[in-house]
This record gives sequence, structure tokens and C-alpha cells, in this order.
Amino acid sequence: MSDNNTVSDRAEELLEGLAASDPKQATVEVPGGILGLLFRLKKFIDALARFSGRIVWIMVWVIFALGLFNVVTRYVARFIEKDIIIGEVFDLQWMVFGLMALLGLNYGMREGVNPRIDFWWAEFSDKRKALIDLILHLTLLLPFGWMSVKILWNYSLTALGRKFDGSWPTWKVWDIWEQATDAGGLARGPIKFMILIGFSLWSIQMVGEIIKNGFVLAGRNDLAGIEEREAPLRVE
Repeated sequence: MSDNNTVSDRAEELLEGLAASDPKQATVEVPGGILGLLFRLKKFIDALARFSGRIVWIMVWVIFALGLFNVVTRYVARFIEKDIIIGEVFDLQWMVFGLMALLGLNYGMREGVNPRIDFWWAEFSDKRKALIDLILHLTLLLPFGWMSVKILWNYSLTALGRKFDGSWPTWKVWDIWEQATDAGGLARGPIKFMILIGFSLWSIQMVGEIIKNGFVLAGRNDLAGIEEREAPLRVE
């Protein structure tokens, strides 16, 4: 019994630590009941998005380093008239770039970087914004996310080596996943599987946004964590 309590306490401390690491979220009193449950779920989903954002930030520098290496080797190879270009590094660069985009989907949704008519949108009240977002998320984005995950499920697992009948030849997926079609290329299986992960995280973040919009419509902006943004200049 004490072991279970210890695990539960550690889990609560971890979630509280992730929530406290968000500088944009003010300290609020967590209510009880269904509101408290939804608030904790939203905090956990936002913590996943912040973690993805940190990984993406690191990947930006990794892509820069790989690109610099490719450029240097290309021009050095011309100078010394020898082929020193490494195909695996070229493959790794575009794979990391694709992974950066996939892992940044949920972070981008959380930060609200999706295109809007800003000078028009900024004049709406918080409740009107929340109502529009809630309707569009429930009718368009959430069904699209569910459909994407459903389609990508078999596609991604097949890329990892699962047979069409659903069986796995071995648990060592690195021995059976999809390989590169060109010489010197990296395996395609892992990056194809990450497409499923990226869209799954995006769909999960969509649930968090729906919860946030529900809080706003219920008049609980403190639970929603609405940020005050400076309205853009309007061009007449």
C-alpha cells in the first residue's frame, strides 16, 4: 500500500513540476470534480507540447550543423577533386527536418501559430474566439486528426516490419523495418513511424484546445490560461 502511495505521490509531483515549468500559466486554484479533472488533463497535454517544443528547438541546431557539414564537404570535395560526400548525412538532414515539423505540430497548435486574419480576429472577444475555435475543432480538425491517425496506423507499423496479416516476424524491428531504396541511404521505417507519432500528438493537443475553449465559454479564463496578446496594427 505504501509503495502505491509513493508511486502516486511521485506522479503528482512530476505533473506539478511540468505544469510549474510553464512561465505563461499563472498559479490558479484547482477546482474539484469534473472541472479539476479536465484542468489536470489540459495541463498534462500542454506539458507534452512544451516538451515537443524543446526537442524541436534542439533539432533546429542539429539541422544547422548537418547542413553546414554537407556544404563544407561539398566544396572541399570539389577543391581536392575527391568524393568525400557522405550520403547518410544528407539523409539524416532531411529526416531530422521532417521530424522537426512533425513534432512541432502540437506545439504550434498550442501557441496559436496557425494562420488567421489577425487584424479582424484580434477584435473578437475571448468567448467569440473560443466559440469559433470550438466549432472548427470539433467539426473539422478533430475528425481529420482521427482519420489521419487511423490511416497512418497500418502504414507506420508496416514500415516498421509488420506483415499485412498483422503478425511480426520478430520483436527486433531494426532488423525488419523498411530500408532505403538508394545506396548509402538511411532506413525509412523509423521516420515513417514518426508520422503517426506527430499526428497523434497533434490530435491530443486538439483535445487540450477543446478543453481550453470550453473553459473560456464557461467563464473560467483562469483555468483556460488565456494569454493577453497585443493587437496588431490595422491597415485601413
